[in-house]
Amino acid sequence: MMILKNKLSLASLSRPGAAPRWRRSLLALAACCLLASSPAGQAQVALPALGDSVSQDLDVGAERNLGDQVMGQIRPDPDYLDDPLLQEYLLGIWNPLVTTAKLLGHISDETVDRFAWEIFLVRDRSVNAFALPGGFVGVHLGLIAMTSSRDELASVLAHELSHVTQRHIARRIAGDSRNSMLAMAAMLAGLIAASRSGSIDAANAAIVGPQALAAQASLNFSRDMEREADRVGFNVLSEAGFAPSGMFSMFEKMEQAHHLMDSGSYPYLRTHPLTSERIGDARTRLGTGEFQRPINQAEHALMAARSRVLMDPRAEIWTQLQNLDAGAREPRGPTVGRGFEQLSARYASCLASIKMRDFPRAARALASAEQQLQELGNDPKAARLLRFLRAELAQAQGQSADGFAVLASAKEKSRPQLMERSQLALVDKSGPASAREVADELQTWVSLNPKDVLAWTQLGLLWEKLAQPLRAVRAQGEARYAMGDLRGAIDRMRSGLRQSRERDADPVEASVIDARLRTMLYERRQRLSDMYPRGIPPGAELP
Repeated sequence: MMILKNKLSLASLSRPGAAPRWRRSLLALAACCLLASSPAGQAQVALPALGDSVSQDLDVGAERNLGDQVMGQIRPDPDYLDDPLLQEYLLGIWNPLVTTAKLLGHISDETVDRFAWEIFLVRDRSVNAFALPGGFVGVHLGLIAMTSSRDELASVLAHELSHVTQRHIARRIAGDSRNSMLAMAAMLAGLIAASRSGSIDAANAAIVGPQALAAQASLNFSRDMEREADRVGFNVLSEAGFAPSGMFSMFEKMEQAHHLMDSGSYPYLRTHPLTSERIGDARTRLGTGEFQRPINQAEHALMAARSRVLMDPRAEIWTQLQNLDAGAREPRGPTVGRGFEQLSARYASCLASIKMRDFPRAARALASAEQQLQELGNDPKAARLLRFLRAELAQAQGQSADGFAVLASAKEKSRPQLMERSQLALVDKSGPASAREVADELQTWVSLNPKDVLAWTQLGLLWEKLAQPLRAVRAQGEARYAMGDLRGAIDRMRSGLRQSRERDADPVEASVIDARLRTMLYERRQRLSDMYPRGIPPGAELP
C-alpha cells in the first residue's frame, strides 16, 4: 500500500544505516580523516559539528516542508480517508488536546503557526497511529475500532501529539546523525588500526562493533522518547478533561494483544514497544486511589462500528458484519444494561448492508438500532449518528427527498451535514433546485475552508451537474491544490483558462481562474528556485 511505503521511506530518514546518507557521510568523514592525517591538510580540517540544537539539524521550516511533501504523496492514496463523521469525531478529541498543549506551553511559539497540527484517517484494519514531520498525525481505522472508549483513543492521540510537540522526529534525525558520525569515526579509526595489524578479525570487529553501538544508542534514544511522550501525553490528556485511566486501560489492551504481533495486526506495538516500566509508570501516575476504568459511551461505540465497516471494503468482511446484530449479546462488566454492544452491532450491520446494497436488511437493522437507543435513554449524540445513517440509506436508494427531510429535522450546520446534503443533491433527479442550493452553500464553505479537498471535489461534481463547466474545472483545480498536487492544479487551471476564452464564458469566473493560475505559477517558480538555488534548468518540474 502506498501509504505504508511512504512511512517506510520516511522512517529511512532517521534510520542509522540509511544507505544514501550513510555513504555520503562516510565519504565526507573519510576525506576529513585523510586531510587530518596529511601534514598539508592539518591546518584546514573542520570536522562536522555535533551541535546541541535540534534546529541546527532540521529546523521548523524544513520539517514542515518535509511533512508537506510526505502528505502530498499520502492524500491521493485510495486509503487516505475523509469520512466526515469519523473525521469530525476525531477532531472533537484532537482539538482539545492541541489547545491544552498550547496552554501548557508544550507547543512553542516557533511551531504554533508553522506546524500543521493536522490529524487524518487511514483506511486500514491494523491497529496503528503515527506522527509525521511538521505536525501531521495519521490514525488507522483499526485503532478506533479496537478502542472501547473515547478516553482510550484520546490517550493514543495525546501520545502522538507529544511526539510532535517535543520535536521527536527532528531530535531522532539529529541523534541518529550524531550516532552515525561517531560510529563512522570509530570504525575508520578501527580500520586504520586493523590495517596496521594485518588482522582480518580485527577489521571485521572494527566494522561491526561501532555499528552495534550506534544501533543500541538509537534504541535507547527511542525508548527515552516513548517515555517522554507518555509523561507529556498523560499531562495533556488529563488537563484536557479526558479520563487519565484511558492511557493505562489502553496499555492493558496493548499488552494483552502483544501475542498477536506475529499476525501483523498491531504494527503500533512495533513502533511503540511496551515495557513493564512504561505500563508501571502509567499506573503510578493514576495515584493510589481506586482504579476507575474509562466509561464507555454510545457515540464512541457507533464510531468504532463505523470504523469496522469502512476499514476493510471486502465483500466477505461486510457479509460477516451484516450478521453481527444477530449474535450480539449484552456486555458484561461496567457497561451492563447499556446495550452498547448490540447498538454497535446493529449500526455495523446497517452500514455494511448499505455497502452491499441490501436495503431491506439495512432498514431492519437501523429500525432496531433506533428502537434500542430509545430504550437506552435516547443519547442525543448517538441519535444524531443514526439520523445520518438513515440519510445515507436514503442516498444509496436514490431517495434524495427522504434524505433531505431526515437532515432538515435536525436544523444543524456542520461539515457532515453539508457533505451528506451534497451527496443527496448529486443523486436528486427532481431538478436543479437542490443542487444549486447546496452548491451555493459549498461555495461559501470553501471560501472559509480553502483546504477542504472533499468539499472542493463535491462542488466540482455539483457544478458539472448544473452545466457550469468553468466553475467545475476551477473547483477541480482547487481540489488538486488543496491536496498538495501543484502540477495537477496548474493543469486544471490552464484548462479552465482555455475554456474561459469561449464566447459564453462567465467573465467573473474567468478572472478568478486567471488570478489563481498566476498565483500557482508564482508558487511553482518559488519552489523550483528553492530546489535549484543556482538556477532553474530548462524543463525542470516539481516532483
